Amino acid sequence: MSETHKLVAASRETFGKGVARKLRAAGRTPAVVYGHGTDPVHVSLETHPLGLIIRQANAVIELDIEGRKELVLVKDVQKDPVRQIIEHVDLIVIKKGEVVEVEVAVHVTGEPFSGTNALQELNTLRLSVPATSIPEFVEVNVEGFEDGTQVLAGAVALPKGATLLDDPEQLVVHVVTPRGAAEDDAAETEDAAE
Repeated sequence: MSETHKLVAASRETFGKGVARKLRAAGRTPAVVYGHGTDPVHVSLETHPLGLIIRQANAVIELDIEGRKELVLVKDVQKDPVRQIIEHVDLIVIKKGEVVEVEVAVHVTGEPFSGTNALQELNTLRLSVPATSIPEFVEVNVEGFEDGTQVLAGAVALPKGATLLDDPEQLVVHVVTPRGAAEDDAAETEDAAE
């Protein structure tokens, strides 16, 4: 499960490109916190720790906004396409016990049967999970799977409390024999028969 990160946020009253540029030059990133029927709160966050946190998908952050604690989920990150500098972050308020929809990475582990390859068709699955226990990834173990084996979304083991939102018949991983290897096997069989 993803851990809850802590950040201190400073409220901001001024807006615009010039203000945002000055914040970024001072090592801070402009952000907005919204959700649950509350008015949007404009804040700034330290850029370096924020940059480390947003590398993780579905990062949950406990913000300290001038003494008031707020649990938030990173909703959107705007980056400069060339310099990859974080320009702005949207944070959505979440509550303990609340269920959220997230995309979670699929990790394939294990080795399929000798001479076969596991081909990953889906990199993420959409899940409905408790906001405070979002998994970093779900795992599909293909150890010993033979040619033709398919793993569908509905067969992927999900963490406790998680519900699959994607089509359960969607193909996640399938095991195949590489085309060249299958032709080599057929040629060897013909040679042995002669």
